[in-house]
Amino acid sequence: MATTSYFQLHRCSPIPLSLSSRCCCPCRPSPSKTLVLTRPRAKLGHLDLLFDGNRRALGLGRNGASASRRLIAVAARAEPEQLGEDNAHQEVHKGHKLSMNEDAVSEHQQKASQLKKRIFFGLGIGLSVGIVVLAGGWVFTAAVAAAVFVGAREYFELVRSHGITAGMTPPPRYVSRVCSVICALMPLVTLYRGQIDVSVTSAAFFVAMALLLQRGNPRFAQLSSTMFGLFYCGYLPCFWVKLRCGLAAPALNTSFGSAWPILFGGQAHWTVGLVATLISFSSIIAADTCAFLGGKAFGRTPLTTVSPKKTWEGTIVGLGGCIATSVLLSRIFCWPKSLLSAIAFGFLNFFGSVFGDLTESMIKRDAGVKDSGSLIPGHGGILDRVDSYMFTGALAYSFVKTFLPLYGV
Repeated sequence: MATTSYFQLHRCSPIPLSLSSRCCCPCRPSPSKTLVLTRPRAKLGHLDLLFDGNRRALGLGRNGASASRRLIAVAARAEPEQLGEDNAHQEVHKGHKLSMNEDAVSEHQQKASQLKKRIFFGLGIGLSVGIVVLAGGWVFTAAVAAAVFVGAREYFELVRSHGITAGMTPPPRYVSRVCSVICALMPLVTLYRGQIDVSVTSAAFFVAMALLLQRGNPRFAQLSSTMFGLFYCGYLPCFWVKLRCGLAAPALNTSFGSAWPILFGGQAHWTVGLVATLISFSSIIAADTCAFLGGKAFGRTPLTTVSPKKTWEGTIVGLGGCIATSVLLSRIFCWPKSLLSAIAFGFLNFFGSVFGDLTESMIKRDAGVKDSGSLIPGHGGILDRVDSYMFTGALAYSFVKTFLPLYGV
């Protein structure tokens, strides 16, 4: 009768075998005797072997050592997960550390690539905006209208996002599209008529009528979000057109005017509106850049919960950069002539940019998104780039028009 061989693994290291006793099993019908080997737990590690078989299967004698080695190899292959627990834990730990290092390197490379994109497209946008501002007239107005149309579309998409619609009813899509077109037409009307008040009031009336006469149950949330869209995306940007194209008083003391080519308008091209717009744009750029760098270097105290990444330290550095830029450019352009007026203009530009940025951050936070869009690689959407300019145009125009005697000339 065939006998059975088996070995049982309790631990992780094999041990040599020793013959201790011989007995016959009376329950087996075969007359052949069965050899039973039991081994003491001689320590070769953490592995206990138990073998039961006939004499031929044992293979003792001169080749006993090689048989034992083969047996140990078989046992090691039979239960690999039981062997080398410490080494396995070390390998797993090394794998985790390697994975973490690879993730850190990948994240660093991704941030570096994103920073390069931001710088590249930021310089391209800055150069394009500078050319448009210098051109003025229909070129400037058409660029503002295009930006307003895209920004209005992004705004109404934010209003329709899940984070906002969970607590309100968004306006219908056809109303959103009509409002986007109306917002884009407002800068053109401002350039042609000089005033926008009647146009905005008429547009708000027709939009309100469309919402109230829609099918279903009109909601106040629809009306309020749509009216704010008309004001935020359409009415406020029109003040940049009024500032750049409406204030046509010549900046007589500006040295750039005397050397400006006749083909591009000559000295008359350099108006108070052009100089004020250049100083305002440059001050906002300086404020954003200095606030970002100052926050990275010194930022410790959060400014507000609306935008957790903004800090008081970065804000103070941004304020200093904005005022310094305003004063420096006022000396270069010889406008405004008063140093106190230049400092006040810098303060006004800074606070307009900060609260415009926070307003858009509040909308995005309620919408549950990081960026308003993905139009500009590395920068997000149009609203992410022009949020600092939304309120600043109205403040700058009011300051120059109302508070500066003779427009600061």
